[in-house]
Amino acid sequence: MSEDTEVREATVEVVVPVYNERAELAASIARLDEYLSSMLPYGYRITIADNASTDDTWTIAEQLSDRYPRVQAIHLSEKGRGRALKQAWLASDATVLAYVDVDLSTDLNGLLPLIAPLLSGHSDVAIGTRLARDSRVVRGAQREFISRSYNLILRTSLGASFSDAQCGFKAIRSDVAAELLPLIEDTGWFFDTELLVLAQRAGLRIHEVPVDWIDDPGSTVDIVATARADLQGVWRLIRGLANGRISLTRLREQFARPAHPSNSLGVQLLRFAAVGVASTAAYFVLYLLLRPLGAQAANLISLLATAVANTAVNRRFTFGLSGRDRLLRHHLGGLIAFGLALGLTSGSLWLLQALWPDAGRLVELVSLVAANAAATALRFTALRQLMSGSGRGSASDDGSADADSPEDCSPDSRRLSSASSLARSRSPLVSAPGRQPR
Repeated sequence: MSEDTEVREATVEVVVPVYNERAELAASIARLDEYLSSMLPYGYRITIADNASTDDTWTIAEQLSDRYPRVQAIHLSEKGRGRALKQAWLASDATVLAYVDVDLSTDLNGLLPLIAPLLSGHSDVAIGTRLARDSRVVRGAQREFISRSYNLILRTSLGASFSDAQCGFKAIRSDVAAELLPLIEDTGWFFDTELLVLAQRAGLRIHEVPVDWIDDPGSTVDIVATARADLQGVWRLIRGLANGRISLTRLREQFARPAHPSNSLGVQLLRFAAVGVASTAAYFVLYLLLRPLGAQAANLISLLATAVANTAVNRRFTFGLSGRDRLLRHHLGGLIAFGLALGLTSGSLWLLQALWPDAGRLVELVSLVAANAAATALRFTALRQLMSGSGRGSASDDGSADADSPEDCSPDSRRLSSASSLARSRSPLVSAPGRQPR
């Protein structure tokens, strides 16, 4: 097979998104091409994706594409790493699509473990992680703190199960990318996070590779602006998944994966606590506003209003359920929990008035806080028991389902066979010793 044919029929395409990288682009591409030609037993292509550079980056990229047979370059008129990756990946005919940062901070020896499970059909997306126990990372304390804090935010707010959203070392199957990428709205640094969150919610399998990584001290990334954009992106995803604007039904059906398992107990507790804080605050505001009606009446109305809202929010946000399936049962269960909470709080008020008729408003509120804490624990236990058995074998639009689904550990032979056939048809496996020298 000629090299031109091998480039056209590449099994793996590695995209290098660049913006004003004239200083290190040539050296990085030379190093990447040398590594791939000697170590990767598949046909490959390197694509330099220049997103609106204002220096000589595009000129250098064109020169590199002329110098190296397996290198090509594309130019975008608008800035954005996510935009560059999306355009390059959607235009590719390779079986597996990967990307690496131009500084090559991640050790390239992690590349083959990254793409192997995608070529076999075992996984759909693969990421390098700097936060695994076996990772070897050299970077400053500030970046370490920011990275871990960001991933903690993703776990608590979006139920993310992947460990590192921002490592510039990822790969995806091309058939998955064709369906997933059109759903991604971000065109900048949040692109990676959005891709992973949607993939997880759709039930796609994400493979993680511990990597060796050395921080680039010359990085020009604006940490503050990036953090602000990331938090805005997190909020957009929360709203989009909660109100159904982001629908993953087609993606899930296309790839026949079981839906993403329901959140762990720890994540559910954190979310339930967040909802509980908001619910309790709303309860006390209503109670104080309605107190002229009498303590018991104000307590009844406030509890009823917040209980209905609490059940609806927890159903969606905490337990990941949507749609009308068992909706009435869930709300009836919530009302039963409300009745128990009413009994606890009303009983505490009755007992307080019986034992201390002249108790002030502050003592009354303290008593209600204690009773509400007990009622909250009871409500969480009841709702979790009620909703953990819902949706077994089915999925909601946000990609949540019960963790006990028997499909969760079942191999998908049809997908694996399809992936393997696709890889073989596009570019035959070339053993390293038999590669044609350039």
